[in-house]
This record gives sequence, structure tokens and C-alpha cells, in this order.
Amino acid sequence: MELTFWIALATMGGLGLIFAGALAIADKKLRVKENPLIGKVNELLPGANCGGCGSAGCYDFAVKLVEGKASVNGCPVNDTDSVKNIALLLGLDADDSVRLIPRILCRGGNNEAVQKMAEYFGPLSCSAMDIVSGGTKLCYYGCLGGGDCVKACPFDAMVMNDNNLPELIEELCTGCGLCAKACPRNIIEMHPKDRMIFVYCKNHDDPKTSKSICKAACLGCGACARKSEGGLAVINNLGVVNYDRINPDIIPFEKCSSGALTRLNVPDSRNPS
Repeated sequence: MELTFWIALATMGGLGLIFAGALAIADKKLRVKENPLIGKVNELLPGANCGGCGSAGCYDFAVKLVEGKASVNGCPVNDTDSVKNIALLLGLDADDSVRLIPRILCRGGNNEAVQKMAEYFGPLSCSAMDIVSGGTKLCYYGCLGGGDCVKACPFDAMVMNDNNLPELIEELCTGCGLCAKACPRNIIEMHPKDRMIFVYCKNHDDPKTSKSICKAACLGCGACARKSEGGLAVINNLGVVNYDRINPDIIPFEKCSSGALTRLNVPDSRNPS
């Protein structure tokens, strides 16, 4: 009995030593050395792991930066100083690009948009309503009011207001763009923060239909385009801004009867900032 015990103990111990030695050799032979720059770059990233850069997370983005597979400005959440420090660390140039923020290009809330006669019963998410019924409003281009964009924001930078429209809290927004990706109607667009002129409508119906279904709709009348010198055009019944040619000083904002064409940060009762 005693002899059997010691034989078993010696056998197990010997096998343990053999396996330990094999693992030690495998570790040395198969070890993949990580570039120390990856850890340093990762420390300069915000750690939000929001996916706004298109990567699985901040660490994955750091790996791509070090491998030259991503732009140093690719993280929409990172501040300018961190971008410059990462560029300095990697020996790259960092452009002082303007941060992008979401603009909600619809003002057809419950007070402006005409509701359908039939009452909707079903899932209240925008994605579901868009597929099942097209929403509760007669406008098939505007905000559905389900709040998918609000739920998608990991920074609580968007809320639904009293008019059942999403509203941006700019101070909390990081520009990750997840809200824009969540909108099935594509009414949320990412624009440079310093861009101030927008057509707050996506409706492509004819002028008569647009006017009958929403008080805030662009009517496609072309009054703004005619005096814009190429800065505005009407395409498929909708005003479209050409940001390469737009001159705010000559745009007749007052001609837009619905207020869809708006210039932000202008002290005007019809065009609130």
C-alpha cells in the first residue's frame, strides 16, 4: 500500500514536471510580443468603448493606430490634446479637425405633424414602427418618436422633449455618432460643430402634400434657392444646402414660411438658436 502510494506520487510529480517544462518551452517559443506603443496609445484614449471609431473598443482602436490601419483623428470622443499627444507618440501629423456633432433634421413633432386616423398598437421602437406601420404620423420621412437614438447614446446626451422629438444636450455629446446609426429614417446627421445652416426636414412629398401633413415641412418652393447663388438647391421637392458655396449673408431665411430653413445662433424669433 505504502509502495503504491509513493509510486503514484512520483509518477504524478514527474508528469507535472514534464508538462510544466513543456509549457515553459512553448511560452518562450510561441509568445507574441506586444508593441509597447499599444499600451501607451490606449492610455491616451478616453476608454469609452463606444464603437464610434468603428472598432470593437478603445484597445482595438489603439492596435489599429499603432499598425497604421486607423486615422489618428478616428476617435470622435477624443479631445484635441489627446489626439496631438497620440500623433506625437506615433510620429504622425494631427489635423485640427472640427468635432462632429449630431443634428436632428426634423421639427415635425406631435404639435406640427398630422397624425394618422388609425391608432397604432405594437412595439414602440423606431425600427419596429418603421417596418410595421411607418409610424403614427402621415409624414413618412420624419421622426418616428420612438427614441431609438436616445437609447443608443451611451453618454445620456440625447433626450425626448415634450413634443416627442429627440433633443441634443450638446455639453454631454462626444460625437460618437451612435444616435445617427440608430435612426431608421436617417434624420440625424453628423455635422461639424461650427456648421450653422440647415434644412430641418427630410420630406420629399410634393409641396401641397408636405404642407398638409406637417407645419414644419420644407415645401420645396425654391424661394431660398433662387437668391442663394448656388448655396441652396431644391432636389426632389426638398431644399438641400451646398456647404461649399453657401453664403449666409445672402440667404433669405425670412422667405421660408415653415421655418424649415434655419440659421442657428441667430437672435430671431422664427429661427431660435
